Amino acid sequence: MRALGAIIIAVWASWLFGEPALAEKRVALVIGNSAYENVARLENPANDAIAMTATLKEAGFDVVDFRRDLKIADMRRAFRDFSDKSRDADVAVVYYAGHGIEVDGTNYLVPVDAALERDLDVYDEAFPLDRVLVTIEPAKQLRLVILDACRDNPFAKTMKRTIGSRAVGRGLAKVEPTSPNTLIAFASKAGSTASDGDSKNSPFTSALVKHIATPGLDLRRAFGFVRDEVLKNTGNRQEPYVYGSLGGDDVPLVPAKPAVSTTEIRRDYELALQLGTREGWNAFLEQFPEGFYANLAKGQLNKIASEEARIAATEKARLAVEEKTRLAADGAKQAEQAKAAAQARTAEEARVVAEKAKEVEQAKVAAAEQARAAVEKAAAEKIASLKVDADKVAEPRQTAEKPAVETILQEPKPPKRDASLPSEPMPVESSAAGLLIKAIKIELKRTGCYSGRIDESWPRGSSNDVVQKFARYAKLLSAPEEPSAQLLELLKSKPDGFCPVQCGSSEVEQNGRCVKREAPRRAIGVTPDIIKPLSAIARADQAYRNGTYRECMGPQTGCYARTIKHGEDRARQWCSRKPTC
Repeated sequence: MRALGAIIIAVWASWLFGEPALAEKRVALVIGNSAYENVARLENPANDAIAMTATLKEAGFDVVDFRRDLKIADMRRAFRDFSDKSRDADVAVVYYAGHGIEVDGTNYLVPVDAALERDLDVYDEAFPLDRVLVTIEPAKQLRLVILDACRDNPFAKTMKRTIGSRAVGRGLAKVEPTSPNTLIAFASKAGSTASDGDSKNSPFTSALVKHIATPGLDLRRAFGFVRDEVLKNTGNRQEPYVYGSLGGDDVPLVPAKPAVSTTEIRRDYELALQLGTREGWNAFLEQFPEGFYANLAKGQLNKIASEEARIAATEKARLAVEEKTRLAADGAKQAEQAKAAAQARTAEEARVVAEKAKEVEQAKVAAAEQARAAVEKAAAEKIASLKVDADKVAEPRQTAEKPAVETILQEPKPPKRDASLPSEPMPVESSAAGLLIKAIKIELKRTGCYSGRIDESWPRGSSNDVVQKFARYAKLLSAPEEPSAQLLELLKSKPDGFCPVQCGSSEVEQNGRCVKREAPRRAIGVTPDIIKPLSAIARADQAYRNGTYRECMGPQTGCYARTIKHGEDRARQWCSRKPTC
């Protein structure tokens, strides 16, 4: 029983107070070389690198360093910088798309400025694969190199041999990594070439971005899926290959998503049901986009939409009837009255349709809620039966293990907890506080004061700026330090967009949201260093021509002269105080 109690306490403590484990640090360097200077341009590597960068960023990598069209000096610098980022990483990934070459059994990545007129030039103009492996060697758990570089290499055809016995191979040479937990993936088997592809991406990268970042999928299986897809799409002409080995445990590039208990989902659903607003249901679906309760939430949104449509149709019908009555009272022309009557009939028909649609959605929601109640009742009965069975098993053991001293003293024992129900002993205060915080955050997001995640964490310290922002616009004497029902009611009383949008220096406000400011377009063929700012005199002439200061400026006095002397901003301030000359 003591062991059982320890398990229950551990589960209970981890559920109530446990923090999520520290996430792995994952870093990646992505290179795409397309614009070769001395041979024909490759179309896809830059596109492949962009696609791979987007995939790794969406997978939650801490660092994704994207580089394209690197010369040899830039490539050396990129790998030197990346070695520093790999030093404290758990997972390090290098992806390269472009030309690669094998000379005397050693593989090289080819920068865009390489000429490779002689076989000896690879030592100065190309970047060895061994140096890539050294770069990622400090990573603790996984080292992964992906090379989409087995294309038909034009350098091998024109390269002069300084020694006749020196071999320049077709494709890349087979490699055997010496570091543990290291994989090297080739787009095509050693000694063979890979297709650059006829579409936007190569066949290898197209398959790679589909499978490599699947949460929880072991890398070996992911590359197996990539192999099958590439073989199918190339008519068995290209077979990707992976070199290296991993241990017996699954090694996914992206960890599996943590399982969320049904109890937590149900609590959040009931909170959204209590709020009954579009914002509440959207917040729920943002956190739980799939599953039984997500379908119920979508039904609730359809119900809200049908009610909004009914209200709009009813208002339109009312206005049409009023217009018809007004025209009749004013003695308008028969044609106008007939048109108004037709519009009134159409609006009334639309209102009736909206009423029926609302009734249908209400019936669907009612049926879904009945189904939910039945499912939850069946689950509760099953849990209760499991608890009874566990008590029957535990009771004889408890009696047998009861110490003699305890039997004599008859000390009272604490009530038993069932290990199969870790969510059962949740304190009411903890549950209520979490629901209250989520409700407050939903309302803060609705009013425009908050744009973060809807969870049960209460902002403190510098994170309390959200509540302070609301307090400032609500003209409260001080910002609430703790969540409260009074704060929730106050938030509900405020309209949408109560807090004005505040954008950063590099953003602009559009339709109530902050978006990145677009960089000014420059003319084709004009480089940034040619475009120079206007001088004060030029700005003054421009202002005079467009009429900015025309009310009070002349060629020598007034705003024109002040613009030349002090600058446009100060001249504008002066003119605002001196409207006439």
